Amino acid sequence: MAREAWFEVAPSAARLTGSMRDIGYDFPTAVADIVDNSIAAGATRVDVMVEFDGADSRVFITDDGSGMSPGALLEALRLGSRRSYAGGELGRYGLGLKTASLSQCRSLTVVTRNSRAAVRTCARALDLDLVEEWDEWAVVDPGPDPQVARARKWLAEGPGTVVLWRNLDRVLPERNPDGGWARRRLEALATKTAEHLAMVFHRFIEGLEGRPQLVLTVNGNKVEPWNPFAPHEAARTELASHAFELNIGERAGHVTLRRFVLPSRDRFSAQAEFDRLSGPLNWNRQQGLYIYRADRLVQWGGWGGIRGIDEHTKLARAALDFGTDLDAVFNINVAKMRVTLPPQLRHMLETSINELCVYANDAYRKTPRGATRPVPPDLGAPAEQRAATHAAVSAGVAVRAAAMQAGEWQAWQRIAAVLRETSPEVVELLGLDT
Repeated sequence: MAREAWFEVAPSAARLTGSMRDIGYDFPTAVADIVDNSIAAGATRVDVMVEFDGADSRVFITDDGSGMSPGALLEALRLGSRRSYAGGELGRYGLGLKTASLSQCRSLTVVTRNSRAAVRTCARALDLDLVEEWDEWAVVDPGPDPQVARARKWLAEGPGTVVLWRNLDRVLPERNPDGGWARRRLEALATKTAEHLAMVFHRFIEGLEGRPQLVLTVNGNKVEPWNPFAPHEAARTELASHAFELNIGERAGHVTLRRFVLPSRDRFSAQAEFDRLSGPLNWNRQQGLYIYRADRLVQWGGWGGIRGIDEHTKLARAALDFGTDLDAVFNINVAKMRVTLPPQLRHMLETSINELCVYANDAYRKTPRGATRPVPPDLGAPAEQRAATHAAVSAGVAVRAAAMQAGEWQAWQRIAAVLRETSPEVVELLGLDT
C-alpha cells in the first residue's frame, strides 16, 4: 500500500500565544497553578511575593522543592511538555506553567537549582514580545538581570525553583501603571490570592499523611488553612460517609463522599468564626459540593445539578474526592478549577445529598436532633430484611427532601406530627423519628 503524503504544519507561535492567554485564569488561580508544580516537586515551603514598582512591578513564586536540571527546565517551558504524570500528581496537561503565567504577564522567567552539593543554578526566560517578533516559541537565557540575581541568591542554600512574572499587562492598567490605583490593585490581588490558596490547599497546609505540612506565605504573611467543614467546631455534625465505584467506558475508579452539617450561628464557638467560615461567596453560595482532585480543591459551591441552592440548606457542605485516574471522567479543565459531574455519579449522589439537606434544614430551623443519621438496619437481620429497612428509610428521606424542595416543609412537619401520634410504627419504619 502506498504511503499517504503528509505535511508538518507548525502553528504560528505569535498567534497561538494570544489565544492561550485567555484559557480562563484569574490572578489567584494562576498563582495556584504554579503552587501545584511546587507541591509536585516536593516543596515544603512556597513564598509568593507581589511587589509593586509601577510598570516594573513583578511577582515571585519561590519554593524549596527538588528543582530542575537545565534539560528539564527547557522541557517545562515547552508548550505541552512531554513529561508523564504519575498517579496523584497535580499536573495534568503540561500547560500550567506557561498558560497560568502568561495569562497574567508577558515575561516569564524560571530560575532553578536541583543539586544540593553544587551551588549551580539555571535560568531561562519566555518573553511574548520576542515570541511575537520571531514567531517562534523561543526560550532564552535572561543574561545579567538584577531580579534574576535575586532569585539565584535565594537558591544559594539549597535546591528549589523561582518563577518570576514581569510586564504584568493583564494586571496593571496600561495608561497609569505607576498610580495609586495600580498599587491598591496589587495589594487587593495579594489579599485575594492568600484567601484562595488558604482554601484550595487547606489539606496540604493542615498536613497530609505521608508528606510534610506545606508552609505558604504571601508577602511575608503565613497563609492559614480555610477548611470549609469547620473541623474544630464541637457542634458540627458529620453524617455517614459513602464510597462509589465509577465504571465509564474503559475508565474505572472510586469516589468518596463525606457530608457535614455546620452549626447554626448561635451554636458556633464565636461570631468571628461564623463569619470566617461563611467563605468568599458567603453562606448561601458556599453550600454544596467541595470537589477535590488528589486532595487539591478544584471546585466548590452548588450541588452540581442535583438540587438548587436554598437558604434553608446553607449549612450543608460535602467533600467529594476523586483521583487523577478519573480526570477524563470529570472533564477537568486546563486551569484545574472546573469539573463536570458525570451523569452516572450524579444519580448515585442524589439520595445522599438529599439526606444531608434534610438535616441541614433542621439545623437551620434549630430543630433538636439526637441522631446524626437515619437509624441503620440491624446488621444481624436477614439480608432481605436489611434491604427492606434501607429502602424504607431512603423513602422517608426522599419524602422529606421533596417537601423541602417544594417549599412545603411546614406542612410536612404538621403531617409528621400527626403520624407520630397516629402511626408511630410508620414513623419508625421510614426513619422519621431520627
